[in-house]
Amino acid sequence: MVDRRQFLLGGTLALGLTPARAATLVRYPQSEAEGHGNGAEHYPVRLLRMALARSGGDHVLEPTTVMMRQNRALAELAAGRVVDVLWTMTSQARERELLPVRIPLDMGLIGWRLLMIRRRDAARFGAIRKAAELQALDALQGHDWPDTDILRANHYRVQTASDYAGMFKMLESGRVDYFPRAVFEVWHEAAAFAEQGLTVAPGLALHYPSAFYFFVNKSNPALAAAIQQGLEGMLADGSYVHLFQEYFGDMIARSSLAARRVFELRNPLLSAATPLARRELWYHPADRRR
Repeated sequence: MVDRRQFLLGGTLALGLTPARAATLVRYPQSEAEGHGNGAEHYPVRLLRMALARSGGDHVLEPTTVMMRQNRALAELAAGRVVDVLWTMTSQARERELLPVRIPLDMGLIGWRLLMIRRRDAARFGAIRKAAELQALDALQGHDWPDTDILRANHYRVQTASDYAGMFKMLESGRVDYFPRAVFEVWHEAAAFAEQGLTVAPGLALHYPSAFYFFVNKSNPALAAAIQQGLEGMLADGSYVHLFQEYFGDMIARSSLAARRVFELRNPLLSAATPLARRELWYHPADRRR
């Protein structure tokens, strides 16, 4: 007896057709941020979906079944287990262990930092004029965040923690003085913790060149190439900047970065391969095109 699957395949070939290829499953780590705010699709997921749609391949995105913190997601990706792609702030160490797609999905906004503070300290921070005055205070960062090393390399005092919600309690209680947060994080957090007396420091910002990249396992260059091809296509047709503005335009306008006193920091964690010379990949506050 002829196997039915063989019969169907034989009939397909006889007609000069080839069986449809199965779509490539691309798994990404489910996180607390997904769907955050108004229920819209999380920006990195939407950007990844749009990029893969332009890559010429057939891909299906799927979140992991469990929520993952960054350290676990990185470990799973490096081991080639339940994660195929993730997005995180780049560093030389991460680029050695994983395969980066060197197009910043945030146009470098992760390196533009406003300071979450206690509301009662607003006048104190508003009076700061020199970096040394801020370096004398205690900043707060995650214990495994690259930002921690960047701040310390620039002579800023940093205390660390691992529990996200607990970090705001540390600030509220006075155990630290300020909590640098990215422009696309700080306004939502300021609203969420307003009743705890937290707010955004007036007139100040930190900046260091940095980027969120998509990363894949080193044994999966085909996926990296597909993402790269899709992102380059989005840059060429303007959809990359359009999506960036859709998600971040209001927060950027509210931040008034060009009017703030910006303390510039060097980033010793950046790879020499970082495409800093490609101006179109980076947000510039004084650039009216943005």
